[in-house]
This record gives sequence, structure tokens and C-alpha cells, in this order.
Amino acid sequence: MTRRHVTFACEGAKLFGTLDIGLASGSTGLLIVSGGNELRAGAWGGQAQMAARLAREGFPVFRYDRRGVGDSGNAVDGENPTFRHSAPDIAAAIGAFRSAAPHVSQVVAFGNCDAAAALMLFAHDLPLAGLALANPWTIDGEEAPQAMPAAAIRSRYLAKLTNPREIWRLLTGGVNLGKLFKGLRSAASSAPAPSGLVDEMKAGLAAFNGPVSILLASGDRTAQMFTEVWDAADTRVQRIDSGSHSFSDDAAREWLHARLMEALHQ
Repeated sequence: MTRRHVTFACEGAKLFGTLDIGLASGSTGLLIVSGGNELRAGAWGGQAQMAARLAREGFPVFRYDRRGVGDSGNAVDGENPTFRHSAPDIAAAIGAFRSAAPHVSQVVAFGNCDAAAALMLFAHDLPLAGLALANPWTIDGEEAPQAMPAAAIRSRYLAKLTNPREIWRLLTGGVNLGKLFKGLRSAASSAPAPSGLVDEMKAGLAAFNGPVSILLASGDRTAQMFTEVWDAADTRVQRIDSGSHSFSDDAAREWLHARLMEALHQ
């Protein structure tokens, strides 16, 4: 496996990317779109490790820093457009990927958090063969609300009500009943109305013709907010019992790798 650094242009700005490629390299490659202001290495280097492993297994992987982020933030004219306006960055990265690895005939894209949201918004206008979307961001803005989503409250109280120690506390007066009933009312509340962003994500995804997988860490707050506003019957949704937003624990890391391998083989 070799790792090569690549520079490319996006609307006058100079962007930096990294190509991981193995000796027995196939014609399907993975484009990793980083979420938020995260560097292309990913949290704790997770995306770099993921790329190296997939490359060893025959799938070229291209990662990049969008304008205004990481190495690409050093460009004078590289202002961060945020995920809402990152379609040119994704398109430029696909072009750079294919130039650096000409044998790649189809590209599958993976994005976590607002990178997943960006792919939902823009993938139908991009030359992509498939999408793997993790813990999609659903808030119109850059900051999450302070209130805990109802799904998280339900999960918390279900865990308490199946714990013998918590039941004993309830029976012996060790639980604040006012606080308990307030929490149960919040847990039973209806899902919030979809935001304009969610409506756009649904429309964009409906216009995309390739296979899609939506990957959720069920204990992650962003995934829980997504669950509150998404169709519960969507068969593309797959879940793992993990609270790691970046799939950093061993079980979640292996699960994510398996899901990406499935996406690359479709």
C-alpha cells in the first residue's frame, strides 16, 4: 500500500488531498468527505487508518481538506464555505481522485455528520456510484441544540427501568418522582417538525440513482436527532449499538468497515 499527497484546485483555492492505493487496486474507489471542520485524517486518525486498510484490500481511497480547513486552510482565498456550500469542493475532489488514479471508473462516497448531509444535498449532481452516510447532521446551523432529543431520553429511561438497582431506588423512595415524570413526558413527546435542511436532504437523496446506506451509531446524539426527523421505515438505515460519533470503539470500527465493504461491492 502506498500513500500519496495530492494538490488540486477548487474555485481558485488550492486544496490538499491524500490518496491511499494498494498494489492490487480495483476500479471502485472510496471518497471520504470529512465532516465539520475535521481534518482529512479524521478523529484520532480514524479516517487515515480506514483508508489504509481499505487500500490494502484493493480499494483506492481519497481524502481531502475542503476550503478553509486543515492544509487547505492555508490558501489565501480558501474561505470555509461550510457544508451547505461544499458541492464545488466535493466535485473537485472527485476530479482529483480520478486524475490521481485513472483506473478508478466509479466512486462511492462516505461522509459522517454534516459531510453526510452535504452528500444528501448534492450527490445527485455529482458523478458518484453510491453513498454511505453516517450519523447525518439535521440542524439548520453549525451548533446542536442544548435540549436532549426524545430518542436519547427514551433510551436513558428504558435503561433505568430495566436496571434492578434503579427499580429498587424507585420502590424505596430514592428517586425524585417529579423529575421522573418530567423526563417521561419529554420521552413521550412527538418528534419535532422536519427542518428546511431535512426536507432538502430528502429531496436530494430521492434524486440520487445509486445505492445508499445510512449508518447510525444509536447512542450518538446526532444520530438520535436524525432518527427523530427521518422515516422510521426507511430500509436503508442500519444501526449499531454504540455511542461513538466517529465509530472509534473496536466493535463500531469493525462494523463500519464491513458496511463500507458492502457499499464498495455493490
